[in-house]
Amino acid sequence: MSTSPSSTGTIKSKINKLLAVRKPWIPKAIKYSSWAFLFFVIGFPLYILSIKIDLFGLYGGMPSLAEIENPDNDLSSEILSADGVSLGRYFRYNHLKGGNRSQIHFKDLSEDLVRTLVISEDHRFYDHSGLDFPAYIRVLKGMLTFSPAGGGSTLSQQLAKNLYTMNPNKSLDGSLSKLGKYPRRFIQKTKEWIIAIDLEENFTKEEIIAMYLNTTSFSGNIFGIKIASETFFKKSPDSLNLQESAVLVGMLQAPSFFNPKRNPQNSLRKRNEVLFKVYRHGYKIGTPEKYDSIKTLPIELNYTDQNQNEGLATYFRTVLGNYLIRYCNDKGIDLYNSGLKIYTTIDSRLQKYAEEAMNEHMSVLQKLFNNEWKRRNRNPWVDEYGLEIKDFLNKRIKQSDAYKAYVEKYGENSDSLKIMLKLKKPMTIFTWGGERDTLFSSFDSLNYYKRFLQSGLMSMDPNTGHIKAWVGGFNHKYFKFDHVRQGKRQPGSTFKAFVYGLAMENKYSPCYKLKDISPQFTIPNQPPWYPFNADGTKGSGKEMTIRKAMAQSINSITAQMMQTLGEENVVDFAHRVGIESKLDAVPSLCLGTSDVSLFELVGAYSTFVNGGINTEPFFITHIEDKNGNVIENFVPKTKQAIDEQTAYKMVYMLKGGVEEQGGSSVGLNRELKIDNEIGGKTGTTNDASDGWYMGVTHNLVTGVWVGGDERGVHFPSWDFGQGGKTARPIWEKYMLKVYADPKAGIAKGYFKRPTSGVDVSIECAKRSDSEEAPVEEDDIKN
Repeated sequence: MSTSPSSTGTIKSKINKLLAVRKPWIPKAIKYSSWAFLFFVIGFPLYILSIKIDLFGLYGGMPSLAEIENPDNDLSSEILSADGVSLGRYFRYNHLKGGNRSQIHFKDLSEDLVRTLVISEDHRFYDHSGLDFPAYIRVLKGMLTFSPAGGGSTLSQQLAKNLYTMNPNKSLDGSLSKLGKYPRRFIQKTKEWIIAIDLEENFTKEEIIAMYLNTTSFSGNIFGIKIASETFFKKSPDSLNLQESAVLVGMLQAPSFFNPKRNPQNSLRKRNEVLFKVYRHGYKIGTPEKYDSIKTLPIELNYTDQNQNEGLATYFRTVLGNYLIRYCNDKGIDLYNSGLKIYTTIDSRLQKYAEEAMNEHMSVLQKLFNNEWKRRNRNPWVDEYGLEIKDFLNKRIKQSDAYKAYVEKYGENSDSLKIMLKLKKPMTIFTWGGERDTLFSSFDSLNYYKRFLQSGLMSMDPNTGHIKAWVGGFNHKYFKFDHVRQGKRQPGSTFKAFVYGLAMENKYSPCYKLKDISPQFTIPNQPPWYPFNADGTKGSGKEMTIRKAMAQSINSITAQMMQTLGEENVVDFAHRVGIESKLDAVPSLCLGTSDVSLFELVGAYSTFVNGGINTEPFFITHIEDKNGNVIENFVPKTKQAIDEQTAYKMVYMLKGGVEEQGGSSVGLNRELKIDNEIGGKTGTTNDASDGWYMGVTHNLVTGVWVGGDERGVHFPSWDFGQGGKTARPIWEKYMLKVYADPKAGIAKGYFKRPTSGVDVSIECAKRSDSEEAPVEEDDIKN
């Protein structure tokens, strides 16, 4: 088909007109394209290079590869029990660097956790090299269309951000950052891209996941996945299931808002969003019906607050912390940020049973105590004559923190001081039924808390010196004082073991007989002293073996032995077997009038069970640094304090409390005695201020103390306040729980016999009534 010249001209003219219109835009487009090309090919790489070298100090420094691999985190130091349970941590809170944080490796993460994290946060994680460009395009498109489509940061970038923001002490900001937050943020974002690529080049995907979960925050003072899983679910990260993993992964975007403890509804909604992503990616859930079923499940928290007042062994952790502070200061180590692992001798199972036993008994005992004083319509603070102590509260209030603070503010003689001390204020108080909110003045609070009985328990393996349980009280939040080592009280009749121990060392037989008659002690410049028995008499005049006398806690016969052996010699013997406190060498010492700690008593009684070898009680086996290197092993001090023949005879004496008629431990639960040898000694001080029980088996020596924080606070009568009723039931409950758990590893059994020198078949009931003392060991026969 041909075209006419006129039509051809018309077409050309139209094209020329069109070109005439468009020509001005063509050079501009070419110009802008050239600049863009130059920027991305030359300019941007130069910008990246200038940031990496911090050109002229414009951009600030970059974390080195070594700092990336070992970031300057504050790592909490962890306390571990002998059976591998985390008992708690020491940390210093830092909102940037953490504090309560602990490192884990990829192998320590459950598959559900890893898959949930990747699917939810970065599903192309295994396909990119640090930067996810399809994700950036998605985010940009969402911004242009005003329809947000999620974030575009990869896990590597998020890790880079964590590492960047956790270096507040490093000069990361250059002079350009002073231009404002937007230039600063752009430079920081660029650094995150660079660090993300460096991470991918130098670490495996598995290492990046572990590093990310170690550095992320889970709100408050909870840093890192290990602390988070322990706090919210009381689990290690390798035990987290799919739902638990979804809860923790859901917290990453807004830790406080999605905190399952503080905001359970927000957390539940977010968990289900994460689970939907998991379902959509075909992992584990499978069918819509299964997803619908899972999303209806509640979040089952097992929350453990990470503080010194919660969890197991709170008193022990405080004592341990005080020791570690001194140790670390000597070594130039910061306990609170060095990531130490402290391996202790405490067994979490025995610790749990000890705390349970104490709480079960003390809650009942306190009610009985309150009722007895209420029935008498009297206050429980009385003197040695049974009279109420005058101005008891007025004197004690002056020792309180509130009084000291008000004195500093208002002056000691001001009316304002008196008004403030009696002003009722809202406060939360401890009760055996749980915490309760009330209105109390300072005087009300003092009056309330001074009525509480307190208790302490320590349990130790006599053969190794390992302390297995340490219970300094029943609530560390409200009662800080440790009654295992910090508190010292009169031991009462538990001290008699050292009088009779010296007798055994001096060749006396457990079957030696004396009459129940109080001896007279002559004391210079004082009237003669006569010890009285628990029944208030100077003795019945009946003859009995010293084993039976100890079992029945007959004071007169112990005093006779003391008179024969000498006070100074008894003091020396007690110190040899493990008592460290100063002891007054006076006649009344035989009845336990010098203060000692529960810690000392348990260690000393262990000497008898351990063949005469005194092993210093200890509670740390070794300490590791954050990389798992042992920095110190701890070995207890040991010495042969007494010979094994003396020790075994003392074990036989202690067994008398269980075996002798009228012994203070005869009424023990029968289940404890089956296929088992037990020794025990009660102790009760004047006016029943202190109740004690020392229970010994072949593999566990346990001491219990019960009393008021004030010596004047005690039961109104000896019948209620004796150690057999206040302290022994705690030991009994504890041992029943221990024996009921085979996994605890504490089996029943028999005491270790001497290898030579003493007939092991001592039976006082079969001996001649005319037994004389002292006797040689080889004379002790049936």
